[in-house]
Amino acid sequence: MAYRFYALIARMRYIGRWGLMRNTFHENVQEHSHMVAVLAHALAMIRRDVLHESADPDRCAAAALFHDASEILTGDMPTPIKYYDPAIRDAYKKVEAVSCEKLLAMLPEALRGGYAPLLEESDPDVRAVVKAADKLSAHIKCLEELKAGNQEFAAAAKQTRRALDEMHMPCLDWFLANCLTPFEQNLDEM
Repeated sequence: MAYRFYALIARMRYIGRWGLMRNTFHENVQEHSHMVAVLAHALAMIRRDVLHESADPDRCAAAALFHDASEILTGDMPTPIKYYDPAIRDAYKKVEAVSCEKLLAMLPEALRGGYAPLLEESDPDVRAVVKAADKLSAHIKCLEELKAGNQEFAAAAKQTRRALDEMHMPCLDWFLANCLTPFEQNLDEM
């Protein structure tokens, strides 16, 4: 039997993000997931090593790599639709859960237990870090688009920043205060 899980994971690069927006550079789910993993790892490191709170950076990074894996089968649902009302949001969560179950079924039985927590994150601390990293990645995309002169992302930049501020996560607040500005700078300014 040939297991299809990894071949499907490799197809994350074919799923575009920000489909309703004019982009100066296009981002796919694979690129996004990599950046979310980098940011989740950073947030967990800040939590553990700067703020001296409990965190597992490696688990956060691994969970972030797979946080949008369900979109391989569902595609990327634009945020204005996905969160339009609770019924749509809840229905889409069910679709994502079915997609994760289908992906897990494409692995050998011996590996499913290791991937299930990554696809269907159950640890609330890890889930919170990955969610913050996901929103932070979206905000950074907005900043990069604005830096390129694309005002299409101005409202999204404000919305994502407000959402980040409303999370009230000390590790995220530390990142915003100490690491965000260089994303708005060019290489010579860094």
